[in-house]
Amino acid sequence: MEAGSTEAVPITVSASAAKRIAEIIQDEGNPGLKLRVTVSGGGCSGFQYGFSLDENQTDDDLVIERDGVTVLIDGLSLMYLAGSEIDYVDELIGAAFQIRNPNATSSCGCGTSFAV
Repeated sequence: MEAGSTEAVPITVSASAAKRIAEIIQDEGNPGLKLRVTVSGGGCSGFQYGFSLDENQTDDDLVIERDGVTVLIDGLSLMYLAGSEIDYVDELIGAAFQIRNPNATSSCGCGTSFAV
């Protein structure tokens, strides 16, 4: 896979996620920020998702752009997120980024960790 290519692995960002990312970046006052999505070991199901703001893009990052915002996913996390959709949901029980991951065989009740 070519670094920075979005064609090799179909990971998508929903319109609601892009809108919320834009709001967060505007609140931070730094238009150079991007949302970084990571997968790391831990959580109650084996792996957990991480979300952070980052100004720096690395050579192995997958870069996804939608509606004027940029999402970065590092090469290691990429293999766990292939085919996923990054969404933002605002429900009665709370508002949060959510990943719909077809690779996950199970997930915890809070939706922040998963198993493959």
